[in-house]
Amino acid sequence: MISCTEFIPAYSDLFRFLEKRDGKESVIRFWHYLSDYFLGNLQETVKKEGIQGCWTYWSRTLSEEAADFKMELDTQKGIFKGVLRRCPSKGRLLKLKHFKAYPDYCGHCDVLYRRVLEPLGYDFYLDMSECDRATCRFYILRKGDRKPGPKPDVGTSRKKKPGVRTKPRA
Repeated sequence: MISCTEFIPAYSDLFRFLEKRDGKESVIRFWHYLSDYFLGNLQETVKKEGIQGCWTYWSRTLSEEAADFKMELDTQKGIFKGVLRRCPSKGRLLKLKHFKAYPDYCGHCDVLYRRVLEPLGYDFYLDMSECDRATCRFYILRKGDRKPGPKPDVGTSRKKKPGVRTKPRA
């Protein structure tokens, strides 16, 4: 069995391999596959609990990953905010002096979570402007509600890109 210290660089290398072999679209397809087959727990929790399900899911997941994080939830406004002050995966990659991480390593979070949450009626915004320091922020809002903060999606959030999304699962 592979340890988490070995998994994270291997995961990064897999992204690099897929892109080199078949282009960025193959990396996106792989991320879609992971989202479709391994994030059913997020989907079910949010279906059952609504925006509160985001708190339930990430409080457990980020604790298991030993992330340095904080979260905010406003159930009345339908807003959940997560701040990773230190992402353990990206942090580990940054510490490896002999290893060059896949340039869009953090992009997998955007694709995986957006793919689950948008069909459930939520917008997902990811601010990756500080990924080079293993820090990011994400916002989840009920569709149609106002965007959090001044401009969370200005140049840092990836909304749908033509040609790389497949149909969300029903």
